[in-house]
Amino acid sequence: MGDAPLSTVFEDNPDLGGFAAPQFLPVAEAFIKNFRERDEIGACVTVIHQGQTVADLWMGHQNPAKTVPWDAQTLLPVFSNTKVATALCLHKLVDEGKVDLDAPVATYWPEFAAKGKGAVPVSSLLNHSAGLPAVRQPLPHASFRDWEFMTQTLAAEEPFWEPGTTNGYHMASFGWLVGEVVRRVSGMSLGAYFDQHFRQPTQAEFYIGLPRSEYHRFAPVLLKRPSLITVLGHPFLRRVVLNRNSIPSLSLINSGRFSPNKPIYWPAHIGGGGGIGNARGMANLYRPLAENDGTLLSQAAVDRLRSPSMETRNDLNLGLPTRFSLGAMLRMDNGGEASRGSSLLIPNGAFGHTGIGGSVSFADPDQRIAFGYAMTRLGTGLFVNERGQDLIDAVYQALS
Repeated sequence: MGDAPLSTVFEDNPDLGGFAAPQFLPVAEAFIKNFRERDEIGACVTVIHQGQTVADLWMGHQNPAKTVPWDAQTLLPVFSNTKVATALCLHKLVDEGKVDLDAPVATYWPEFAAKGKGAVPVSSLLNHSAGLPAVRQPLPHASFRDWEFMTQTLAAEEPFWEPGTTNGYHMASFGWLVGEVVRRVSGMSLGAYFDQHFRQPTQAEFYIGLPRSEYHRFAPVLLKRPSLITVLGHPFLRRVVLNRNSIPSLSLINSGRFSPNKPIYWPAHIGGGGGIGNARGMANLYRPLAENDGTLLSQAAVDRLRSPSMETRNDLNLGLPTRFSLGAMLRMDNGGEASRGSSLLIPNGAFGHTGIGGSVSFADPDQRIAFGYAMTRLGTGLFVNERGQDLIDAVYQALS
């Protein structure tokens, strides 16, 4: 695991792998509760405090039949947690003076100027205000793995609203929009740039483009179709179903039949939601950012990631209040009911992201916490559900 164990595994839970320091036993207890009471199938959680791993746990199975055990090496899709990894790449180029966040995107990507987008600043790509949360034309099969096609299509797209005036979550498009600026400026693919400048230095088990050598570690995610009552009672899902031309429907459904469990997508550089990793990988990626030690990014970059950039009472895609920095989600308390999956209850000053189904990762520089949680059974809701939120709450319970 790379760190010396800080406590032994619980003897009364033989299926629980890893360790937790005595102070952080509440995290282990919350983790076990998810299996006993919330139908968790397989999952992992990692907590780093003051630069040291204080909890690194895994449990369960990779499949509903419970024939393939989860282990320390298991990798799985972590969806939109990938967005912060993508944003880090652009922030590094800003640190190096190669990108100006206030400059037009077209400065670095001339084709982007089409359809009146010539003045859209780079910053709008990071805070979901660029007006390009989806594309209108039906996407052909497997288009998500075709970088050139997706970036050309987005460059030619007309904004859904006046860029910079409000925001709407750029569910998948975020990765190609931000990633193409990275590619144009650095001359490297998004996945290669991330690997060289972030994955390798942190030894994070987190990939934008999974190497074939790691395919054997992949665990599929499992999604139970929501009931009609659930769909109709959820603003985002209701708009997806009832209006196929709406932003939510185009954003979620117009994906060229993307399926994260299909091997054809594993090597693709899908920077908006195609990352593959585990809790340890996400936490290790955030470790230097939680320490804010300047090793990966400048303190100015960390400040950009943890400071509000765009807030709205009605996100034009998700249909609820959202708060974004330049590249990350911030605390969003939309009623505080974790079971509804519409909030992300992390401290002010912390920054991170959630992935569809409930995975979550973040850095808290004030408390020097880096956190990651990933699971195979996807829950409903747009942000973190009760499984992940209870784990987050347990971390801060341990610190109190």
